[in-house]
Amino acid sequence: MQGQLVDTKDLDAVRSEVARIYQELFPSGRPGFVNETFGWVTDAFAGRYSDFQKIDAKYHDLEHTLQGTLAFARLLWGYKEASAEPLLTQRAFELGLLAILLHDTGYLKRRADAGGTGAKYTLVHVSRSAEFAAGLLKEKGFAPNEIRSIQNMIRCTGVNADLGSIPFADELERRVGFALGTADLLGQMAAPDYIEKLEILFLEFEESNRYSGKGTGSGLFNSAAELRRNTPVFWEKYVLPKIENDFIGLYRFLDDRNGRNKYIDRIQANIARLQQELTGAVARV
Repeated sequence: MQGQLVDTKDLDAVRSEVARIYQELFPSGRPGFVNETFGWVTDAFAGRYSDFQKIDAKYHDLEHTLQGTLAFARLLWGYKEASAEPLLTQRAFELGLLAILLHDTGYLKRRADAGGTGAKYTLVHVSRSAEFAAGLLKEKGFAPNEIRSIQNMIRCTGVNADLGSIPFADELERRVGFALGTADLLGQMAAPDYIEKLEILFLEFEESNRYSGKGTGSGLFNSAAELRRNTPVFWEKYVLPKIENDFIGLYRFLDDRNGRNKYIDRIQANIARLQQELTGAVARV
């Protein structure tokens, strides 16, 4: 199951796969839960919720959220199948699913916000996502402690998040949050068009930098080419240590029954392809 290809550009395909995982893990779970929660989020990204516009960030779009959501559901499937402790509960899965679906709603703009795209909120999008989640979930009747749990999980996706300062209610909540952070990284980097999207990602960083008053450039990189050159290092020096150490190696629950991790395999293939492109570009100069 972990290696099955699902087109993350196809909302229905991702939703069906997540619903299948949910029902397999929790046969007594509410049948319409996944469809309902996906509906809340797709409405928000389509500009059909409250005072918010349709998403206009080009990298952190609905597909980006679907990439992470699929990886997250699969990781928790592996976690429960392994009977890992603390044992995964139905409610923890449900709250985690809401957290991954809502984790980038901080890129959504209010209707009166006419300047730039939602990418300008990159530096503060995690706190904005937590705020958005609180507003939506309160309307849907979620308890305050459940909303806090979802917000804690969303905070795990911050690039420089101080994980030790997040007030998790218990160890299971912490682990589901770390699973979310893991899935957010692996889902996007394993995408077949990840390398092609790096230029779009740079433009988001650049817009955020301008919005924060820091001038041109992305703050970290001066060009898309520089971002591309640094991506292999980002994988090796940031993502791998992050998922191994900070997120306590939960990515291993994405391994298939043969011990192969298709997400890691696809990321390594993307990095190898990028390195070949970079080497070819140097050779042509």
